[in-house]
Amino acid sequence: MALFPILSLGATLLGGLSQKRAADRASDAAQRAARFNAGLIERDIGLLERQREILNRNFLIEGRRARTFFERDVQGGARAGFGYAGIDMSQGTPLDIFRENAREFEYEQTVAQMGNEITNMQISDEQETARLNAELARMEGGAQAAGLRAQGTQSLIRSFGSAAQQAYEFL
Repeated sequence: MALFPILSLGATLLGGLSQKRAADRASDAAQRAARFNAGLIERDIGLLERQREILNRNFLIEGRRARTFFERDVQGGARAGFGYAGIDMSQGTPLDIFRENAREFEYEQTVAQMGNEITNMQISDEQETARLNAELARMEGGAQAAGLRAQGTQSLIRSFGSAAQQAYEFL
C-alpha cells in the first residue's frame, strides 16, 4: 500500500476523532453553563426567602405599633375627651364609640394581614417559578449536551465510514 492512501486514512480517522473530542468539550461546556445559570436562578429563591422574612418581621412590628397607636392615641384621646367633658364612659355613646373604634381597628388589621398573606403567596409563586426555571435550564443544558455529543459521535462514525471506503478503494 502506498504512503498517500495510509496518510489519507489516518487523516480521515484523526479528523473524526478530533471532531468527536471537540463535540464532547462543547457538550461539557454546555452543561457547565446550564448548571451555572441554574445556580444563579436558585440564588433568587434564597433572596426571595430573605425578602419574605423581612416582610413578615416588618408586618409584626407594624402590627405592634398600630396597637400601641390605637390604644394610646385613638382610644386614649376619646377617653380624655369624654373624661374632660365629664361624661360617664361606662355606658351609652362613649361605650359605642370605643366599640366602633375597636371594630374599625380590627378591620384594618385584618386587611393588613390579608395583604401580607397575598404578598407571601406571591413570593412563594416567584420561588416556584425560579425553581422550575432552574430545572428547565438544567434540562436544556442536558439536551444541548446530548445533541453535541451525538454530533460528535456522528462525525466519528462518518470518518470511520469514509476511512473504510478509502481503504476499500485503495485495495
